[in-house]
Amino acid sequence: MRFWDTSAIVPLLVAEAATSSVRDALRDDPEILVWWATGTECVSALARAERAGMETAEAYARLDVLVEAWHEVAATDVVRRTTVRLLRVHTLRAADAVQLAAAIVASEGDPRTLPFVTFDERLADAASREGFGVIGLSTPYDAR
Repeated sequence: MRFWDTSAIVPLLVAEAATSSVRDALRDDPEILVWWATGTECVSALARAERAGMETAEAYARLDVLVEAWHEVAATDVVRRTTVRLLRVHTLRAADAVQLAAAIVASEGDPRTLPFVTFDERLADAASREGFGVIGLSTPYDAR
């Protein structure tokens, strides 16, 4: 199982440069772990694409399939407290800090046990500094 940031989920929904890499990563390990609002973040990305003129019906259908299959880390007090610590330590946006906090909680405090998939450089850096093995921009999946 791997923790997937929204930036890595979106290429599974719409064609992007990273789509081939994330599909390979998913094929290698089909269990996806996300934070509880990942579906909402994906809908936000698809709605922006739709407003820009992209056809998104198939993307929404793919999202529905993923949502039914993935595992979610719930919003809890420990995720909230961890988020606050991360915001004070790393240069992260709030939603990214929550995602990283959810991954830390899911790893039961041992980030070495849970690979972290992201295409957000700032989040990848913070996740790496927290001890996660990061699959993303700086370490293309094909190189693993």
